[in-house]
Amino acid sequence: MKYRHELKFLVSDAQLEIIRYRLKPLMRPDAHQKGEAYAVRSLYFDDFYDSCMRENEDGIDNRQKFRIRIYDGDAAMIRLEKKIKCHGMTGKVSSVISKEDCRIYMAGRTPGFRQESTALEKELYVGIKTRGLHPASIVEYERTAFVDPKGNVRITFDRNIRGNEKTEGFLEERLYAVPLLPQRNHVLEVKYDELLPEYIFRALETGTLVRTAFSKYCYSRRYQNER
Repeated sequence: MKYRHELKFLVSDAQLEIIRYRLKPLMRPDAHQKGEAYAVRSLYFDDFYDSCMRENEDGIDNRQKFRIRIYDGDAAMIRLEKKIKCHGMTGKVSSVISKEDCRIYMAGRTPGFRQESTALEKELYVGIKTRGLHPASIVEYERTAFVDPKGNVRITFDRNIRGNEKTEGFLEERLYAVPLLPQRNHVLEVKYDELLPEYIFRALETGTLVRTAFSKYCYSRRYQNER
């Protein structure tokens, strides 16, 4: 598994538009993106002690979390993912799962060990059985993505970030969710391998960007706990 740098910034509508205007001639849209943006919906898991949420809030460096993800509401392609943070870098492993297995996970159960189970599915099975991993929150947003092969750079604008605690509705066509950030506030993410090319660095420089450790999952859980 390859680890990458991942930088996050909270941005306003105005900042986002300035950066988008600068990046369009420098980078190309993500190949899977149709139009200006695509929808991302994730179902996050946590254990009995809310370890994923607490480790993130405490800034613990070596941590991981499981999630199930779909794009543009399309349940024909469902991905199980594990995101890892280690020594300030991030990595991700994923595998495709069936809709039937997704519904089993949504119910807080596991399909069990099978001959065709991937290593990731087996790891989640152990987590469910030993740590009580279970669906904890849904996060949904619209994403615009730019990519550049130099440095394997990927820059994303995540708009209208919303959360929902009713995890049983993950695969529903329409999902009611509440905003997690003030109106016209969004998240900019910058991912790259070794070095960020200078021309992209300059395009991102506005003099007002402030780096953040923003976690969509934690914000969603925080909203649930404050209700």
